[in-house]
Amino acid sequence: MKKFVFLTYGFVPPTPEIMQAWGAWFESIADRIVDSGGPGGPGREITRDGTRDLALDLDAFTGYVIINATDLDEATAIAQTCPIITSIEVHEVRSM
Repeated sequence: MKKFVFLTYGFVPPTPEIMQAWGAWFESIADRIVDSGGPGGPGREITRDGTRDLALDLDAFTGYVIINATDLDEATAIAQTCPIITSIEVHEVRSM
């Protein structure tokens, strides 16, 4: 098995329905989870030119989860069942 990180984007204040959908999704992939991650909050981008505060909005990074999957296609299929707000990125985590 390989490790994949899911990066979720898009914030709206959570409703009971949103929380229920996320809870059900985590239960459905429990046997695949390496790190259940956590929700993202306010952030800051740091570049060579300085810093800027990042808004917690529909474009914001809102969390991550690391799972085990056979390959990128399987990880993508799992990600497609996620109750995302805006989008989710799937990246293979490689060993150093």
